[in-house]
Amino acid sequence: MSDTIFSKIIRREIPADIVYEDQDVMAFRDLNPQAPVHVLFIPKKPIATLNDAAAGDADLLGKLLLAAATYAKSEGFAEQGYRTVINCNEDGGQTVFHMHVHLLAGRRLIWPPG
Repeated sequence: MSDTIFSKIIRREIPADIVYEDQDVMAFRDLNPQAPVHVLFIPKKPIATLNDAAAGDADLLGKLLLAAATYAKSEGFAEQGYRTVINCNEDGGQTVFHMHVHLLAGRRLIWPPG
């Protein structure tokens, strides 16, 4: 996997508004938010896309989602609701090829988005 902006954030080479971090997961505010709350949850282990995740990554993938839920609860919007999204590859909307979970909240989110 090539070096990405997310790898540089993990290594603290470029700044980010980090809102959550543990041994395996980091989360920071998106620079181009699509909702009042838009946080990206990334694994510290580089995995380019969801397609590149292996069976051995199952625990890490679960940790990403649990970290997002923990953050939503701690910020007080879990009960009202939020959306998590994983984009995969170019046609799926992925622009940074380091797998990540988008957490969106703070307004009513409709589906399909429009």
